[in-house]
Amino acid sequence: MTMLVIAVLVFTLLHLVHAFAPGFRQSMIDRLGENGWRGVFSVLALASLVFLIWAFGQARQVTGVLYVTPLWMTHLTALLMLIAMICLSASFFPPGKIAGFAKHPMVLSVKIWAFAHLLANGETASVILFVGILIWAVILRISLARRERAGNLTRKPFVSSLYDLYSVLLGVILWGLFIWKLHVWLIGVPISFAM
Repeated sequence: MTMLVIAVLVFTLLHLVHAFAPGFRQSMIDRLGENGWRGVFSVLALASLVFLIWAFGQARQVTGVLYVTPLWMTHLTALLMLIAMICLSASFFPPGKIAGFAKHPMVLSVKIWAFAHLLANGETASVILFVGILIWAVILRISLARRERAGNLTRKPFVSSLYDLYSVLLGVILWGLFIWKLHVWLIGVPISFAM
């Protein structure tokens, strides 16, 4: 379980470099160039993700249970995951009303994803993982809001509501694929709606 805590910290802190050390990124770009920094960061991000997945897999073998959720909570989790998939999809398209409402749709999708999984998973390892990711997403959102207020970050303006339709369609398709088989293929855990 200790390795999982370390992996969550490494993953989240690496992805909060810009929030906690805004000058560090620029100094690395000055030293390595834009592409060099992106390459280094990408390798580190991938390594931290692999470490997180490995540590979670190890922790799941010895995890305890902090709380037991009622079976009907699976339905609420599924609904929240549909919303998360739509928000995630909205982050891939030019801004529509969904992106305008969410402000940062990918960050919102991560927050909803983590919260939804906390509703359905009370195992210690799952709680450590999802709480860690949720805290990261909340801190990132606060950081983005501060950067916007300071004028260091501007969101793209509204383009068309047509992209909302695309976001909903892609979100529903992704959600359906995860319920169908993708969740068990990628995560190894089937989704059950048994009452």
